Amino acid sequence: MPRSLRQLQPGGYYHLINRGNDRRAVFHTPADYRSFLSLVNAAQDRAPVGLLAFCLMPNHFHLVITPGHAGDVSRWMHWLMTTHTHRHRLRYETTGAIWQGRFKAFPIEDDAHLHTVLRYVERNALRAGLVDRAERWPWGSLAIRANGTPSPELTTPPIQLPSDWIERVNEAHTPAELEALRTCVNRQRPFGHREWIRDRDPHLRATAPARRRGRPRKEN
Repeated sequence: MPRSLRQLQPGGYYHLINRGNDRRAVFHTPADYRSFLSLVNAAQDRAPVGLLAFCLMPNHFHLVITPGHAGDVSRWMHWLMTTHTHRHRLRYETTGAIWQGRFKAFPIEDDAHLHTVLRYVERNALRAGLVDRAERWPWGSLAIRANGTPSPELTTPPIQLPSDWIERVNEAHTPAELEALRTCVNRQRPFGHREWIRDRDPHLRATAPARRRGRPRKEN
């Protein structure tokens, strides 16, 4: 069973994902996408978080965020998911679960690894074959970067995006990059350099080789 990330640290960077229950479609019309993005904006009034990137897909969404205070993300996501579920049930006159459950999250090291995740999120619709250029998917943050639309407001990443960012997003990830990212998504593990990951993953620290007690053995 995937491990749950119990606490998202202020100032950290995280990739959040949630899927429709049984992987069913949640967003059926442009109005559904617009409504969800309006709720993202409204959630900022309750527990503001930095939103670096996003992509809404028919049956799931990706968000890259940075919280300012402990507990911000839990409050932000709880209000967003609860309010969206209520509105969705009213609109489509349904009952039961809309989302598969608690959102998944994993931390990202704020270096080139963050760029890799941002590219992964912003090219999601292109990778799924929904558009022929990533920036042409209107329900993702790359469209905002390309067209200069103001909403939702995006937070500037801690490392500057290159001037040819749109072209880079349209380039495919390597198989190794995709495998590493999907492992992080499925297991909710940190994404970064090995030492950085070990510092943040208690399960990896627990399996690290134990140091011998006592004085080190003298060399002959």
